[in-house]
Amino acid sequence: MKRRGILCGGCWLVDHNNTISHWPEQETLTQIVAREIQGGGPAHNMALDLARLAPGFPVSAAGVVGNDDAGRLLIAACARHGIEHCGLHVLDGVGTSHTDVMTVRSTGKRTFFHHQGANALLGPEHFDFSTTAARILHLGAPGIHARMDAAGNEEANGWVTVLRRARAAGLRTNLEMISGEPEEVRRLVTPCLQHLDSLIINDYEAGVLTGIDIVSGGMTSAGAARRAAVALLVKGPLELVAIHFPGGCVAATRDGEVIARPSLDVPPEAIKGANGAGDAFAAGVLYGLHEGWPVDECLSLGLCAAASALRSVSTTESVGTVAECRALADMWGWRAPI
Repeated sequence: MKRRGILCGGCWLVDHNNTISHWPEQETLTQIVAREIQGGGPAHNMALDLARLAPGFPVSAAGVVGNDDAGRLLIAACARHGIEHCGLHVLDGVGTSHTDVMTVRSTGKRTFFHHQGANALLGPEHFDFSTTAARILHLGAPGIHARMDAAGNEEANGWVTVLRRARAAGLRTNLEMISGEPEEVRRLVTPCLQHLDSLIINDYEAGVLTGIDIVSGGMTSAGAARRAAVALLVKGPLELVAIHFPGGCVAATRDGEVIARPSLDVPPEAIKGANGAGDAFAAGVLYGLHEGWPVDECLSLGLCAAASALRSVSTTESVGTVAECRALADMWGWRAPI
């Protein structure tokens, strides 16, 4: 079978995106100045970002939703963007997972209030690799799926089971993480590393996995991120580890290459929210890897896609085509080298 395309599996949910005037103290009031409902979650965001980056590129979905308006919204989004969604199972008697996202208008900083809903019932049986023609499985996210997070069938968790089966079926694998409680993140993700071909994560997540102090006082050390990327690379068959942060990204490859790239110099007035920027970065990088591009080109597209995502509160709405994202670099330029 000639493989092409990316299967986006795991977390499909609905985001209630709220822009607030300021972050309140407990028992005080803040104003919601804008509100919109959009699809969200690592699998959804990757799928729609890929569809927007490269219209016509084969993208497929795997996961669970409830038999409700939110689930129908997600299925309709797949249909609208040409995403094959027969692997998106509809479950009766449970609501679609949702997250209330609070974005502070002046800073773009986000806080998430999450309800697992149908995603608590997601299990390895919801992933069928026997017929897919996809080349890559993008899977996420450990920590917010009760059944997948649990041990079973002599495996550390369901994520390991799905990743192992995907690689045995001939797919390459990439894992998405969440910025959760450190011990829980390590418990769930560390066993997955030996079943991954690539890992694209943020600075906090890389620090949690490696114990390297990457973020201090709100500032990211690019040098520490380099060390973390190299440290993670040897924990499995990984061919690429990419770590992104507001100032740029670093990546380490199996052949010994270590690359650092600054982010785009996005004007403050263009930034509406950072929700989904990390997913857009991962989509750009994964698309480039799928197409066989040099790693530096993959990172460049990832950074351009992340910059494009900053232009809306929604996770995916402002992500453009590959050409449109690259044009932002010509318009805004790059920050100083890191």
